Amino acid sequence: MSAPLRYALIHEWLTPQATGGSELVVQEILQHLEADLFALIDFESTNPKSYLHGRAIGTTFLQHLPFARSGVQKYLPLLPIAIEQLDLRAYDILLSSSHAVAKGILTRADQLHICYCHAPMRYAWDLTHQYLATSRAGRGLPGIFTRYLLHRLRQWDVLSANRVDYFIANSRTTARRIWRCYRRRAEVIYPPVNVHRFSLQPDKRDYYVTVTRLVGYKQVHLMVDAFNRLGKPLVVIGGGKALEALRKRAAPHVQLLGEQPDEVVNDYLAHAKAFVYAAHEDFGIAPVEAQACGTPVIALDRGGTSETVIDLRRDRDRGTGILYGEQSVEALMAAVETFEALADRFEAEQIRQHALQFSPEAFAQRYLKFIQWCWQDWRDRPE
Repeated sequence: MSAPLRYALIHEWLTPQATGGSELVVQEILQHLEADLFALIDFESTNPKSYLHGRAIGTTFLQHLPFARSGVQKYLPLLPIAIEQLDLRAYDILLSSSHAVAKGILTRADQLHICYCHAPMRYAWDLTHQYLATSRAGRGLPGIFTRYLLHRLRQWDVLSANRVDYFIANSRTTARRIWRCYRRRAEVIYPPVNVHRFSLQPDKRDYYVTVTRLVGYKQVHLMVDAFNRLGKPLVVIGGGKALEALRKRAAPHVQLLGEQPDEVVNDYLAHAKAFVYAAHEDFGIAPVEAQACGTPVIALDRGGTSETVIDLRRDRDRGTGILYGEQSVEALMAAVETFEALADRFEAEQIRQHALQFSPEAFAQRYLKFIQWCWQDWRDRPE
């Protein structure tokens, strides 16, 4: 009788501040597979509020460097070297959950490596020019060093992609980026969204809502400016460095509430007339959460929201929102006005049913089935 397969799950970093979609993928995988967990740094196993509390987690030398807890990204040049130091020789199947360097682990020829890719390293690819234009590190003499560093990171990123046997992408958008950056095909498996946390609410109130981190690429200023001009009530939930600046920018009918507990978020999502989103996301969890409440979504027709939101104008029977074509105040304003004209055609129950296809159960079924297929396909390959 053969011994059971040994799994290792590798993620970038585990901290109380890292609670996004990639961490939800890690949490869901651990509910279905007996896997040892590894990361560049870990400050969750000592966090009593974390599901990882008390768990043994393998880390790298970055764990012991000053200020690593507040953000290991400050050691960006060291991340590729650090991830390569993880000793994973004891495992048969290596599952990386990667949005930066996790896929760069070193493996043997007799080990299977499957990468769930949330995005190719965004600051080295898609966001390079934005980062250089808005950061002090992108100007003057430091800017020359930063450009060289990002150039070398892109080289390493492509090289490390060759260490992956099979790629999974969290959306068709990410699959296209994987092909563009690495010239590798990827299976699309949407990440788990805790849709069961939200209940159907057909009765809506007269306000719009967005839930997002207040960082540049989320384009929150665009939403604030659009609703300033529309004169319609908008509630913005989420924290970030831009909070105070956005509050000063907002008209009285645009409220920025900062971080809020889950029960407050749930209530605002459930009763909103519509959820508004302006980011170009790889997937985008918040718009799916809104749809789980039966709340329509007004979002950009690019990236993940183009896959998770069905424009009512294209499908009258299954429409879950309105999509607009460009990140501009004018385009968003026009989309809101279109939504107002069509608002009575949306069916809350239909919107929720659409959201259920992104449930944790749907993710687990597809992910585990693909892992099994990869194992068999990999074993059947000729030497």
